[in-house]
Amino acid sequence: MSGENQSNTPVTEFLIAGFPGIQDQERRNTLFAIFLTVYLFIILGNFLLILIFTSDRTLHTPMYILVCGLAVLDIAITTNTVPSMLVVFRLKSRSTPFTTCFVQIVFFQGLFSTECFLLCLMAYDRYIAICNPLHYPSLMSNSRISKLMACCWVSGFICATPPVVLTLRFPFCRSNQINHCFCDFASVLLLACGDIEMTGFVVLSIGLSVMFIPLIFILFSYIRIIYSVVQISSAEGRLKAFYTCGTHMLVISVFFLVAGGVFISDRIPALMNPVIYCLRMKEIRNSLLKTIKKSRIFPNSYV
Repeated sequence: MSGENQSNTPVTEFLIAGFPGIQDQERRNTLFAIFLTVYLFIILGNFLLILIFTSDRTLHTPMYILVCGLAVLDIAITTNTVPSMLVVFRLKSRSTPFTTCFVQIVFFQGLFSTECFLLCLMAYDRYIAICNPLHYPSLMSNSRISKLMACCWVSGFICATPPVVLTLRFPFCRSNQINHCFCDFASVLLLACGDIEMTGFVVLSIGLSVMFIPLIFILFSYIRIIYSVVQISSAEGRLKAFYTCGTHMLVISVFFLVAGGVFISDRIPALMNPVIYCLRMKEIRNSLLKTIKKSRIFPNSYV
């Protein structure tokens, strides 16, 4: 079954047609090469972060547990969508079973929501570390931060479930063609039969809440952090605090600014996060250099 559903029979599979207007194979091959390169950089960069974290016990602190968790999320989000996009770029279109399509939607929505909550948790971690440093060891232990991260994952998938459940109430008896490169939720919802206006409003409300409630909390946390930092009498202490928070603010800015943009936006944060953390965090840089020295990839004079 593909294209328009003339007989109004229930849809059992979707045809993922890719982006409208990009039909010639040369442009598709170019997109394939670009997305494959970006995907490989995302996987390698985030795996490098995870490897550095697991191999250096001095990094087993709440802040770096969060960084490692973010790297795992970035790998999961891109692996959920990019491989299917690459297949579409090579084959022009592909069919996917009805159930498989909605599973991909649940994972994409759930992982995206989880990343919003995890970034919020990272801001809270920095808030406690700078505004209440004496209470930080008791409030943000490794075990507690791990539990809070688990709550982020559970909450993310709880938020992703209602929109999918509401959409599955509708029959799909029109066209089964998705003008996207993977099972995008908004594109699939438009194919449902019946009045989807109220469902669309509910879905939009949940999506905006998932994005903007954590963002408001993050902004509030960093306003308090900046106020506390300017109170620090030591110039070195102020610089260190701004340096650490600047890394997190850069990651948060990339994620939230790009998340509401064009389709390619949800690939960029996953690519930028390992670059930002490897280049800006002194502890990760030093650990990376020690790992390179131990592996003897380069002579000591080069590192």
